[in-house]
Amino acid sequence: MENIVGLKELRQNMAKYVKKVAQGSSFIVFKQSNPLFRILPLNDETWEEVADFTKIKKGGVKIDEILSRL
Repeated sequence: MENIVGLKELRQNMAKYVKKVAQGSSFIVFKQSNPLFRILPLNDETWEEVADFTKIKKGGVKIDEILSRL
């Protein structure tokens, strides 16, 4: 079962909820009794590394540099 949290509570205690999500909890966020969105932890299969620009330049590469070369 997912936990329910109000938008105001989430905003006021963001660090607390970030920690809980990192530990595997998920939440449905409500505003005035209406569901707005769901927060859930990412699984490792969600993201795929396409390019690691920190290997090209320490600190990464600015997006403007990348876009200007496309």
